[in-house]
Amino acid sequence: MTRAAALPHQGAIQALRFSARGLWRDLRAADVRALFVALMLAVAASTMIGFFLDRLDRGLTRQAGQLLGGDLVLEQGQPFSPELRRTLEGAGLTLSDQVDLVSMASLGDAFQVTSLKVVDDVYPHYGQVLVDRGAGSEALARGPAPGEAWLAPRLALLLEAELGDRVRIGEVELTVSGLVEREPDQSAGFGNFNPRLMMHLDDLAATGLVQPGSRVEYELLAAGPPDALNGLDSLLEALRRDGVEVRDVRRDRPGLGNALDRAERYLSLAGLAAVLLAGVAVAMATRRYVDRHLDTAALLRCFGATQRQLTRLFALQLLWLALVAAALGALLGLAGQALLLGLLSAFLPLTLPAPGPLPLLLGVLTAVAVLVGFAGPTLLRLKRVSALKVLRRELDPLSPSAWLVVIVASLVFGALLWLYSGDIGLASGLLLGGWVMLGLLWGLGRGLLALVLWLIGRLPAGQGGWGQALRLGGRQLARRRDASLGQMLAFAVTFFAMAMIALVRGDLLTTWQAQLPEAMPNYFAINIQPAERESFSEVLEARADDRTSLYPMVRGRLTAIDGTPAREAVPAEARGDNALRRELNLTWQETLPEGNRLVAGRWFSAEPVPDEPVPISLEDGFAERLGLGLGDTLTFTIGDREVSGRVASLRNLDWDSFRPNFFVIFPPGTLDRFGHSYITAFYLDPGEGETLRGLVRDFPGVSLLNIDAILAQVRELVAQVTRAVELVLALVLLAGVSVLYAALTASRPVRAHEGGLLRVFGAGTRTLSRVQGAEFAILGLASGLMGALLAELATAGLYALWFDLPPRPHPLLWLSLPLGGALLIGAIGHFLSRGLRREAPMASLGLLGET
Repeated sequence: MTRAAALPHQGAIQALRFSARGLWRDLRAADVRALFVALMLAVAASTMIGFFLDRLDRGLTRQAGQLLGGDLVLEQGQPFSPELRRTLEGAGLTLSDQVDLVSMASLGDAFQVTSLKVVDDVYPHYGQVLVDRGAGSEALARGPAPGEAWLAPRLALLLEAELGDRVRIGEVELTVSGLVEREPDQSAGFGNFNPRLMMHLDDLAATGLVQPGSRVEYELLAAGPPDALNGLDSLLEALRRDGVEVRDVRRDRPGLGNALDRAERYLSLAGLAAVLLAGVAVAMATRRYVDRHLDTAALLRCFGATQRQLTRLFALQLLWLALVAAALGALLGLAGQALLLGLLSAFLPLTLPAPGPLPLLLGVLTAVAVLVGFAGPTLLRLKRVSALKVLRRELDPLSPSAWLVVIVASLVFGALLWLYSGDIGLASGLLLGGWVMLGLLWGLGRGLLALVLWLIGRLPAGQGGWGQALRLGGRQLARRRDASLGQMLAFAVTFFAMAMIALVRGDLLTTWQAQLPEAMPNYFAINIQPAERESFSEVLEARADDRTSLYPMVRGRLTAIDGTPAREAVPAEARGDNALRRELNLTWQETLPEGNRLVAGRWFSAEPVPDEPVPISLEDGFAERLGLGLGDTLTFTIGDREVSGRVASLRNLDWDSFRPNFFVIFPPGTLDRFGHSYITAFYLDPGEGETLRGLVRDFPGVSLLNIDAILAQVRELVAQVTRAVELVLALVLLAGVSVLYAALTASRPVRAHEGGLLRVFGAGTRTLSRVQGAEFAILGLASGLMGALLAELATAGLYALWFDLPPRPHPLLWLSLPLGGALLIGAIGHFLSRGLRREAPMASLGLLGET
């Protein structure tokens, strides 16, 4: 008895051995190689993106946390309890204490109001302090020692202090041992307008500055493993409700948080696009695999194999294939993420956590899911094959419904989308939208293919050349219109995915670069008095390359909302919001400021309306956090007086611009009776040191805040993410090529038969080459047009709903994608068909039975 006849009576182990041997023989077939490559790319994409996102996201977030001073920053007006410290330390966090207060610093007859930054031995958690201790700039991973003080250069200039001088703070004298040029956790906020002095926590008590009623801010900075905060969510919410300010990079740094969010979303989108392309390749390669095994299945039915045994045999073969592809793909993904991180190592000096097992498990799951979803329905043909097919070759089992294949594949891909994004709403929306779009594409594709073939048929008649090749290629596509439509849709989805990832990548980089131009403002000038406004503006106009308007600013505290105390009127989760714990910067403007966009309500009218409340405009995020809306009345306390306004509009701000922005804007004529100063931002070239010293000398009361350090850190983050984006794009392009290879491999027998017929009727190798090239080019042209339409629609939706970017047209796409598709499909198809052109006509005609 043959092995095939004995198969039904063998156990599971024998079935595994038989399926493995069958797969080993099949590896010589192009369709199996296409299946293997597609599955391997799907696993490589998912594991590489999983590893990369997991490790890089934690690394980037930690480096971004350097701007805050830790992974978690707590701030309040009194020392933190020992119980809270023990809880945080028990979670694996390292704690650092910091105290901020304002005092007078003196040296001889010189006095200057100074912002004190008091640090301990643990400071800083991340990064280093750039300080000049007399031998040039040096980077130190510590603060000043007890008995020493480090001064900001501006404070040293105002006090005329030099290294070694003794500066008095309260009741203690400290030795000036360094000039701070850059702090790793330097803040870009405007809470401290005075020049900075850094001192050690051990010296604070001796100053006598901390007394009952003193205005002191205590900060607790925590750092630790990436998962250390996972179990502290309830504690942090309770602290917020108790009035403690809790800060993290996404909440406290809107601009930086947006950049990281968009990068994460892009990488997730790119990984899913690669998986989708690999799935399409699997579906197309499986069809050829099934066609090739129909005779084998019929023979096994003759030897007594049941439908269940046939299903198990071929399922085991593909399971072996999936496991091997998953193993190699996981290794490629692991190597790929190591390569990405290696390329970024110069820009990412942080120690990242080791890769975990979860991305590997997800990679194997992806391979099995893609195989089941995109290949499963087609494999059902093998189950239904008849034994009579051995004698009558026309008795092929019916192909599964195309919609059945689409529905199963879509459900599996939707499940993967949910798994990777964690957003069931997004997954469901994209899945439903994809079904609607596929139905529209099917109809549009039919019309577009018919139009292209009609135009090809209207080409002038000739005896040879490319005109005749195009007509013959068009007729061959028309004869198998349904198969041609399926290939065109597969190519269109491929071009769409590749173009979408490339377009999003380009637009993201353009957006990031536009947010961080080289000459963007790098100084803020604060506390400009009304009498100094004109003269200060004249100096900037002559020296500064880029500057904003001078905005008036009044400090006021939000005390009531619709007559109710503010902390009682806001939602419970907002009662610890920093906006309720400090004075806000209020301003007035006649027109909408640059970088602001109205999202609700109307801007102020030119003239105030008598007997109507003063209209005010709020930043939409500020309003959302505090539960505010149009028509609410807000009361602010300014000094010992109050002023109220009714919310007339909500604005969206460009927080990424590093320009003055305000939560609350009043109309002119309301706040100008209060004491106010002006604020502006400007760019000063590093070589303009003399101009800077002149500003400090001529306007001693004006505070200059240098944000070069912050801009450098943000640019570094953007550069890292840019490199990651570009390398992931290459993986998506490789997955797209696998689809083209699988599709062209699946249609090889049909094209071989057609080529054989042309050879029988006298066509030479050159004519056959032109006809095949023309056929592929027509397919590529039509697919490129459809892919361009899909890419434009998809990117517009993604920008508006996911990336928070304004939609933008891409006119060059409509030219480059169709022409590029014609050239790419034409070149690849022509190359893969080179063997068919060398075959004898009888050999090519003999492949007819495999179709």
